[in-house]
Amino acid sequence: MKKILFILAFLQTITLICYSQQKSISYGNNPSAGKYYNIRGFKMYCEVYGDGKPLLMIHGNGGSIDAFKKNIPYFSKKYKVIVVDSRAHGKSTDSKDSLSFEMMADDFNALLEAMHIKKTYVIGWSDGGINALLLAMRHPDKVIKLVSTGANLWPDSTALIPSLWKDMQKQYNEQKNKKWATAKEKNDWKIFLLDYFQPNIPLKALKEIKCPSLIICGDHDLIPVEHTVLIYHNIPKAYLWVVPNSGHGTLIEHTDEFNKVVDGFFSK
Repeated sequence: MKKILFILAFLQTITLICYSQQKSISYGNNPSAGKYYNIRGFKMYCEVYGDGKPLLMIHGNGGSIDAFKKNIPYFSKKYKVIVVDSRAHGKSTDSKDSLSFEMMADDFNALLEAMHIKKTYVIGWSDGGINALLLAMRHPDKVIKLVSTGANLWPDSTALIPSLWKDMQKQYNEQKNKKWATAKEKNDWKIFLLDYFQPNIPLKALKEIKCPSLIICGDHDLIPVEHTVLIYHNIPKAYLWVVPNSGHGTLIEHTDEFNKVVDGFFSK
């Protein structure tokens, strides 16, 4: 009996240690999992977790790898999770003046080439959702299935909720002539302009997406449900999920359900 109790206590200790180690992982700042790749004129930073079929995760505007901290532990049990700091975001610094979604989609393709990955599943959130769509359009051979949550196709009050678009217009008008003093200020303005003037994806272009695609938004997202439905209707092999009681952060606000539904979509 004492031996059994000792073994149980030992296993509990090991479990707590493993849980503590998992909780202490600093996603986006983990040297044991991180690496830089020299691609297309800049250094792209990414981290890799787990084994299995590749799964690329792409964050939104102003975000970083850390955006997926609630999702990486789940998916890394089954997939080789590749989480990336997009160009001009996080540790993937880029001093160039120009920035476009097409440029970023080509970056992800180049990263996959550098990692010798022929095909991957893709999860994109917000701007990352736009990138996921464009990756599948521009490099269809690279994407097995994609999940895009909170993406828009153009920048106006039909693709973004009117209050957000009004705030963006106000910020642009107030700051368009400002002289930025630091590299960070210049970069922040560059990624703001990315969403102010882009994307510019015509509905007919979505027909080029040949892979199964799960299109997601929250029922009170920053992207109107009607716009998300337009995206869904124009992709040949698309599925739609409007998440109840959710805003823009579907994968954070409803983590468990999001992870399970997306995994189920990838698995079927």
